[in-house]
Amino acid sequence: MCEFCHKHGEGQKWYLRAENYSEDLLSDLRRRKFIQDFFRSPEQDRDSGGGDRWEKLERAPSFVRSVITSMGVNRQKKVHYGQVVPIEEVERIFGFVNSVVRLPCICRQVTVGSEQRYCYGVSMVPQEESQFTRLLREIDASYLTGPNTRGLEALSKEEALASLRELERKGLCHTVWTFVAPFIGGICNCDRSDCEAMRATVTHNFPVMFRAEYVAEVNPELCNGCRQCMRVCQFGAIGYSIAHEKVVIDPRRCYGCGICRSLCTKNATTLAERSSVPLARGVW
Repeated sequence: MCEFCHKHGEGQKWYLRAENYSEDLLSDLRRRKFIQDFFRSPEQDRDSGGGDRWEKLERAPSFVRSVITSMGVNRQKKVHYGQVVPIEEVERIFGFVNSVVRLPCICRQVTVGSEQRYCYGVSMVPQEESQFTRLLREIDASYLTGPNTRGLEALSKEEALASLRELERKGLCHTVWTFVAPFIGGICNCDRSDCEAMRATVTHNFPVMFRAEYVAEVNPELCNGCRQCMRVCQFGAIGYSIAHEKVVIDPRRCYGCGICRSLCTKNATTLAERSSVPLARGVW
């Protein structure tokens, strides 16, 4: 299991523990300030260098790059860190949260410069009672409402799941995120082109998210070689064997999001526990 499961989950999947979504954690003034600053000023990340900072880091000497990456990742784990989760785990999370709101995505605000509603705030209490929702409502309206003035959109769990499944078919990967660990306040939907967090992790080797507790596997007897799964894999984990006319999955690259299943008409791809796959067991 990932290190958060040991630190914040008592050996269980940390993101399935209700106490990590608890309103009690929001009584911490440091956490409240972090949330407010995080959502209030998305332009700070863009103005601080945006994508250029990754190129600068990659050009730095290896020792310098190693030290900066280690320090930066350790800091991120304390404040804002994520983990990939398949849709089944999102359903389990929705089983114990009591409100879901859709809101603009900070990453896309930075990388695209416009409002893209790919993030879902979750709370253990009904929306009107949620401290987290109230915090978001207090933030500058020019970010939260955007040009369409929808503000925070309250969704039923069924509506939210339907929306997440549609995003999955488009190739977006579900992730859960902390706001000063271990408090989990949101579920986002990531891709390598526009999601700053996934770009940092996958493209620039600056990990700000764990892989899922799972790894995808393909049954060659069922695979018809259509390669639709390759089209939506954000991690470059799926290859194609010309000789066998089947896809193959590299467990060392796989993040276990399960998105590859969404376009497979033959149900050839399944998820296995990461701990049961020797090549992927210690890869997070």
